[in-house]
Amino acid sequence: MGSSDCQRSRSERSPFLSDKSAKVFVAGHRGLVGSAIVRKLQSLGFANLLLRTHSELDLTRQADVESFFAAEKPDFVILAAAKVGGIHANNTYPADFIAINLQIQTNVIDSAYKHGVKKLLFLGSSCIYPKLAPQPIPEEALLTGSLEPTNEWYAVAKIAGIKMCQGYRIQYSWDAISGMPTNLYGPNDNFHPENSHVLPALMRRFHEAKVNGAKEVVVWGTGSPLREFLHVDDLADAVVFMMEEYSGLEHLNVGSGKEVSIKELAELVKEVVGFEGELVWDSSKPDGTPRKLMDSSKLLGMGWKPKVSLRDGLVDTYKWYTANAVTKQ
Repeated sequence: MGSSDCQRSRSERSPFLSDKSAKVFVAGHRGLVGSAIVRKLQSLGFANLLLRTHSELDLTRQADVESFFAAEKPDFVILAAAKVGGIHANNTYPADFIAINLQIQTNVIDSAYKHGVKKLLFLGSSCIYPKLAPQPIPEEALLTGSLEPTNEWYAVAKIAGIKMCQGYRIQYSWDAISGMPTNLYGPNDNFHPENSHVLPALMRRFHEAKVNGAKEVVVWGTGSPLREFLHVDDLADAVVFMMEEYSGLEHLNVGSGKEVSIKELAELVKEVVGFEGELVWDSSKPDGTPRKLMDSSKLLGMGWKPKVSLRDGLVDTYKWYTANAVTKQ
């Protein structure tokens, strides 16, 4: 990707922010990512968002997706719909993770092109990278080694989505771009006790310990692994930035660029939740990958930067959790 490709003149691109009446289809608008994008677009004054629940539009059904695009003719598409899950779910339902994601991506991307969408942004995940990728992980690490076996079904589908956007750009000169976010958290996250990610899992455990008056919370491992987290509102901000500023062949990493140890994270969550008991590390249990950080210097070099600190983001997420998720448990 040459600099001329991503810094093309405005006359060659379709400026996103100049027309707030444009029809914008946010696929997956009820999820962690999609709901944040909707909040961001609404706050910017976009008045013509196209939103469909799964029961209203099943994105795995090609004919239904074609009919939707033919009838609604969106100007822009942000593809945040996906079947997601933890290690257990990926191991149990590998067919679902590859088939459903390939179906959603293929149907939406192809219909968007056929029905005159000006620009599409496809969102993936950091799991597209090889298990033993260099740290921090640059975009160029894609397809340079074997994937993490526990989620390769999902990762292969997401890689196919990147390649599909690239293929349509090369063959049809169509403005399809891809963004790969790091670990995300925030309102509408999954706090399920069995299949949630580390941050919401810690928040739920500390909250329940506080409510039940427990004396301690035991966490697996030593707390030494380093991880990167991005508040989903920062991702939504990056999505708008990319829709306005980026038109390149290569996918872009979207991360905070800041590392935190699991130990520091757990202590911060404990403090935000207000759990007064003891935090105990069970070092007989595995730690997982020692370091996972994405190199987001390309996006940062274009002028985007995250705004939500980890502490502020945790406070915001805990407020949402106590107001919404706790009542449903």
